[in-house]
Amino acid sequence: MKVLLFGASGNIGLAIAQELLSRGHSVTGVTRRGAIEGLVHERFTAVAGDATDPATVADLAVSHDAVASAVGPKVGRESDRDTIVGATEALIAGLREAGVTRLVTIGGAGSLEAAPGRRVIDDPDFPQLWRANAEAQIEALGLYREVDDLEWTFISPAAHIGPGERTGVFRIGGDQLLTDSAGKSEITYADYAVAFVDELGRNTAIRRRITVAY
Repeated sequence: MKVLLFGASGNIGLAIAQELLSRGHSVTGVTRRGAIEGLVHERFTAVAGDATDPATVADLAVSHDAVASAVGPKVGRESDRDTIVGATEALIAGLREAGVTRLVTIGGAGSLEAAPGRRVIDDPDFPQLWRANAEAQIEALGLYREVDDLEWTFISPAAHIGPGERTGVFRIGGDQLLTDSAGKSEITYADYAVAFVDELGRNTAIRRRITVAY
């Protein structure tokens, strides 16, 4: 496939780009500056673009088979809602304009159900630093759930996502938080990217949110 990837320079975006390339796909990576340090590949092209601008999304999406979004704000430096919800609205409008229907996007874990009737964000110990981000991701998911003319998939990570090896071994769930036998909910950037690219190719969760964890 030829995939347009927004947010390609972030930790998750870079992992997704590398996973796509390793499977033979071609990637157009979009960042604000149009440059991604350390990523050089014959099937990778870096371009500058604003994921919160519908016209930019439409212009860049044309000629691509699918769009992937790993857009996220820098914590404490940008407005979570402006970035996350703004990108959601622009992606929906831009893909409609471009006539591209397949969209896979990263999502937050805050809206996952930790227990019956209680979301992860409802925990009194939920980090305040991440609350605005989680609230914006919840709003974004709500917007996607109103869309029935795009083949979107919203992929929430485990409660904790970070550096680590690519194992290719993990579980896929739906709206409930996945935890292991010790009660931990974790995934690495690399394995999240594996699940992300799997779904981009298999199309098994159209118009649904899924989650990935060990």
